[in-house]
Amino acid sequence: MTLTAQTLRPLGTTGLTVTALGVGSAPLGGLYGDVTQAEALEMLDTAWSLGIRYFDTAPMYGRGRAEHLVGHMLRDRGAGYTLSSKVGRLMQRARPGLTLPPAQERQRPGPTWHNSLSFRDVYDYSYDGILRSYDDSLQRLGVARIDMLYVHDIGHATHGPYQDGHWHALTSGGGFRALEQLKAAGQISGYGIGANEWQVMRDALEETDLDCCLLAGRYSLIDRDAEAEFLPLAQRRGVALVLGGVFNSGILAADAEAPQMFNYVAAAPEVVARANALRRVCADHGVAMGAAAIRFPMRQPAVACVVIGATSAAQIRQNVTWFSSELPEALWSDLDAALAMV
Repeated sequence: MTLTAQTLRPLGTTGLTVTALGVGSAPLGGLYGDVTQAEALEMLDTAWSLGIRYFDTAPMYGRGRAEHLVGHMLRDRGAGYTLSSKVGRLMQRARPGLTLPPAQERQRPGPTWHNSLSFRDVYDYSYDGILRSYDDSLQRLGVARIDMLYVHDIGHATHGPYQDGHWHALTSGGGFRALEQLKAAGQISGYGIGANEWQVMRDALEETDLDCCLLAGRYSLIDRDAEAEFLPLAQRRGVALVLGGVFNSGILAADAEAPQMFNYVAAAPEVVARANALRRVCADHGVAMGAAAIRFPMRQPAVACVVIGATSAAQIRQNVTWFSSELPEALWSDLDAALAMV
């Protein structure tokens, strides 16, 4: 069967189905630039009209703004879609002069949110924190149900020296227990980790039975970090994978003359060289590199779908066209060979 953006696929053993292409909402929260409400809703409405039925969001994206926008679009759609959000961050009103303990603030530079809501992130992976995060997301979304919850950015890249304390809150402090109880009560269909680090997903499998993980940026045309160890582990353990960040912050979709971003910052020269090598192979095959990047993860049996962020109706149409393109089989081996030579 030909795989298209609208193809319905099972999300592991959760009983949920997702379209092979889903929509992520980080850009709607103002990642890289402001997106107006009208532009955001037009993009979401276009995605729906094109048959996309999986939508992912998070409190972090625009500090609540993305959840408001996604909920506004979905609220009157009834059933027939799958919705995921994330836990581990609470939104606290930003007050002048109010300081937070170091453990509750990001330890490394994070994304800038343009036109975000007036809140600040407070990390809380405890039992009570997870339940409050879930309730807060339901209120912002204005919907009756969230199907999947991902523990957001639990890992050293976000928390640095405070990771052990947050990990303790998630494990011994009852964070995972809260998710298990929500699932047992039928309030969610599954839970997992949503992060850029596959290692924390591996570690979590020693603590609990994850249903699905959203891995961003670590299995793509240009970054195969998760390929050797984690993807086979996920398949053995029956953990479904949703792949985000497949353009690696845009370098795999941008023209060679455009600014080259990788992992949320300007790409290093060696990364640009790798991207250019991949771009040349795609050109030789008459394929847009964005089309190769968006379809690449689907070659792995553990991957249920890809989620893509977009800022406009035109972008989501382009992504759907790229995803649904028929690509020559020889492209993949040629891309592997080019990457090995750089």
